[in-house]
Amino acid sequence: MKNIYNIIFLLLFSNVLWAQEKKNVLIFLVDDLGYFDISHHDADFYETPNIDQLAQEGVDFTNAYVAHPRCLPSRYALQTGRYPARAGIPAKNENTIKGKKFYDNEKTIGQAFKDQGYHTYFAGKWHLGHEEDEWPHNKGYDINVAGCAAGAPQSYFYPYNVPKNPKKIGKGHGKIIGLDEGEEGEYLTDRLTDETIKFLNTDHDGKPFFAVLSHYGVHTPFQAKKKDIKKYKTKLEGMTFEGPEYTKQDGTMKMHQNNPVYGAMVASVDESLGRIVKTLKAKGMYENTIIVFTSDHGGLSNRGLNSNRDLATSNLPLRAGKGHTYEGGTKVPLIFGGAKISKHGVVHQVTTNTDLYPTLLDLCGLNLYPTEHLDGISIKNNIKKGKSEDRTIFWHSPKARPNSTGDIHVTVARDGDFKMMYFYKEERYELYNLKTDPYETKNIYNANDPKSKQMAQMITSWIAETKASI
Repeated sequence: MKNIYNIIFLLLFSNVLWAQEKKNVLIFLVDDLGYFDISHHDADFYETPNIDQLAQEGVDFTNAYVAHPRCLPSRYALQTGRYPARAGIPAKNENTIKGKKFYDNEKTIGQAFKDQGYHTYFAGKWHLGHEEDEWPHNKGYDINVAGCAAGAPQSYFYPYNVPKNPKKIGKGHGKIIGLDEGEEGEYLTDRLTDETIKFLNTDHDGKPFFAVLSHYGVHTPFQAKKKDIKKYKTKLEGMTFEGPEYTKQDGTMKMHQNNPVYGAMVASVDESLGRIVKTLKAKGMYENTIIVFTSDHGGLSNRGLNSNRDLATSNLPLRAGKGHTYEGGTKVPLIFGGAKISKHGVVHQVTTNTDLYPTLLDLCGLNLYPTEHLDGISIKNNIKKGKSEDRTIFWHSPKARPNSTGDIHVTVARDGDFKMMYFYKEERYELYNLKTDPYETKNIYNANDPKSKQMAQMITSWIAETKASI
């Protein structure tokens, strides 16, 4: 009997040691946050001290992208490690794989961690699938807080499903499931932070954790706490801007970062990150937790020529923004903080959010699933060595929104420093050398040039291989 007790003790003790040795992971995902919307990237208007500190202490990526410049396809890429074009996302009629967003038995990043002994958690914006069988708690996450079909809240203040201004609520602003209880005036970003802190304060049954805090902020509607709005209105009074506020490029493009409500919303997610970091440090978990801070695509800076919709920010000097496959729509902040994974503070490796799946598994010493994350590669060695290597990545945007965000149908390839855009409805090409022209001002496409021919063929082959819908 004594031997049995000893065996049980050793098993329990070994489980505790295993949990301590294995790194925890927390992905902090912000909606619609542009690359230059954080002060660490030289934003003059926004103040993000907690994000900045994470970047200063961790690893900041200068060439990080998402697989699509809109919410739903980008989130599919993060969860599956696959280009959304493989699943027909986005589709013109919103029906993809037999009306669903996932293939049967498709293993999400959450499921991959769960299968290898992690306690998994999701909070916030999911936006993948209209039916509950595609929501986080059925896609690999032990706990799901507010993850459902909604693409944006009807209100950022409780009650979240009662719009403050019904005339400005768009199609994607749906009902948030699971936050029916709350206090009048409670702010959604704060509520999701509170829920995540509750999760961090649990014992996780002796397991390491994989958590995703996926904020609905800073997506529309533009709503923020009064004290923060007041701060940014006051700050705006002391600022001057050169040139017009809008210009006719890629639809209508916003030229200045001067929206005080949006600034206040950025401040709220920065405050949220600060509270998360403080909790992890207080529990002695910060040094053993990989924190990934990123966005699902570029900031909302462009609208159609005939649209009067409010715009959030300017992505300048990057071109265009949300909805566009120019740099302003696909380049995002990506910061790895918490657990020290590299002595290099800046990494220039070209990476896209399909890479998070294999990279995080690799950094945690877990098995990879190459037949699942087909389009993601582990950049663990690039992170640790600080070296960058040329690679080819693709984008496909078959559901243009010329009236909403001013974008048009396009397929894009980046190969090393060269980026080609094929506007297939117009049968027109653009080619940019991002090393010499990072802001995409000079189209160097020449039908007779070998590089132009090579990249055009590359796009044609990729469309055929992925069966991308055009």
